[in-house]
Amino acid sequence: MTLKAKPKAVVIYSGGMDSYTVLHLALQQGYDVFAVSFNYGQRHSKELDVAAKVCTSLGVPHKLVDITAINQLLQGSSLTSTDIDIPTGEYEEDNMKSTVVPNRNMILLSLAIGYAVSLGSTEVFYGAHSGDHDIYPDCRPEFVDAMNIVSAIANYDDVQIISPFLHQSKLAILQAGLNMGLDYGQTWTCYLGQEKACGKCGSCVERLEAFAKAGLTDPVPYVAL
Repeated sequence: MTLKAKPKAVVIYSGGMDSYTVLHLALQQGYDVFAVSFNYGQRHSKELDVAAKVCTSLGVPHKLVDITAINQLLQGSSLTSTDIDIPTGEYEEDNMKSTVVPNRNMILLSLAIGYAVSLGSTEVFYGAHSGDHDIYPDCRPEFVDAMNIVSAIANYDDVQIISPFLHQSKLAILQAGLNMGLDYGQTWTCYLGQEKACGKCGSCVERLEAFAKAGLTDPVPYVAL
């Protein structure tokens, strides 16, 4: 009896909490997962190192794609411009707007869709969630819907962007991962690439709030707050 091949899926995997959960969700749903991470000249590569380590431990094929040449075109964000300070405090629009990287997710999704076409895959998994909607235009449902339309037009084979947590919160992502038995000590969320997470940047604050709401302690080490 010939076993039916698993459907292939590309997962955009940054090494953070959200994409870590999406990666495991795709695996649990029976996909043959191909993870892809992008170095676009962000301030540090620690999350990419974490992503590579996780994929090695899972035996998941992982491509780390160097697109740092585009960094010169994507200035004006605190994540790509070293002369702009990383904001601290609440994960809200007024405070976090400086972390928006121009057109980032359109670029990354386009590359991931191209990778999926080359693999014969019809799905690209992407970890946007509802907490990002107010801050990041390229994490909103209308953006994902429009990219799906463009993807269908741009290729002979329709590749769909799957965003499992698009309408859910960070807490919902955490709870889904805990239900899968995931170890979030294997993720990196902090915008700084130090030995320990800062606990003060908006990304850390949002993450810590999710763990607090779940009544848990984040397993990632933090500097003394």
